[in-house]
Amino acid sequence: MLHFLRRNGDQAVATDLPAELTPQRPTIGLALGGGAARGFAHIGVIHTLVAKGLTPDIITGTSIGAVVGGCFAAGKMGDFEAWGRGLTRRSLLSYLDVSFAGSSLLNGAKLGEKLSAGVGDLVIDKLPIRYAAIATEIDTGHEIWITRGRLADAMRASYALPGIFPPVRLGKRWLVDGALVNPVPVSVARALGARLVIAVNVNTDLFGRGTAVPDQGAAEPPIEDEVASRSLLGLFSSEKNAKRRILGSANRPGLSTVMAEAFNVMQDRITRARLAGDPPDLLISPRVGRIGLFDFHRATDLIALGAEATERALEGLDEVIAALA
Repeated sequence: MLHFLRRNGDQAVATDLPAELTPQRPTIGLALGGGAARGFAHIGVIHTLVAKGLTPDIITGTSIGAVVGGCFAAGKMGDFEAWGRGLTRRSLLSYLDVSFAGSSLLNGAKLGEKLSAGVGDLVIDKLPIRYAAIATEIDTGHEIWITRGRLADAMRASYALPGIFPPVRLGKRWLVDGALVNPVPVSVARALGARLVIAVNVNTDLFGRGTAVPDQGAAEPPIEDEVASRSLLGLFSSEKNAKRRILGSANRPGLSTVMAEAFNVMQDRITRARLAGDPPDLLISPRVGRIGLFDFHRATDLIALGAEATERALEGLDEVIAALA
């Protein structure tokens, strides 16, 4: 027999039910994938799941998924959402701390400080929800599950896109973005004890990509390289010019776009392979393909798209839960 409380007006009344008649819900794991700005859609996904009574017991995340998942596990997602909704093209520039001296285009300190200020010194071990951030060790290629230590450090390691952000030193390891090895960490959620795994992949709505094109098309005259036409001295002495070089222009993609898009192609291939071998019980695929990887100023649109995708995906989930329970 199981003992539980039922509501009688404003008074809780103790009742006994046979164990076989007691409603049960499987342990829910939420695997949040990487995708740069598109990862703001994860916020809409989580809001909808919680509203439907499907609050995750376990959260695993890669890159931006580790950030959103970590903020939710720490009870700070409201603050993170407010910050995201307030971002503009101009305010984004304040986080571009350009660095040509290290191992990346950006120093990453400004964004890291903002993240640390948001979650403070919270440690993963003390979070009310079991959490893991996925990173990649650059020396060995190992897939690293960060399940203890400072939450802010785990997030930074998981989103350290090679070439854009510097690697993060944790536990005598140099770590970079986890999307190199496990873009949507379904396997980690299962390993941590999830019975029902819900995965969110924000890179599936890319129709017409990844096919073979037998001919590159008609030749066009080369586009004048505005950056190359400037003097080398002027390029490196002006922070404005350096940021333009990173972000690119209407005529030519910048360094960050080239690196991120190349990384995105690789991430898409890895995701397809891993999800085929270890599919989640429910896959949520927000239609965010028309929004750029660096369109962080479009957080409001992305959050709404995440919520819409979750509403669509939840149809029929009751049958899955009943089967697992």
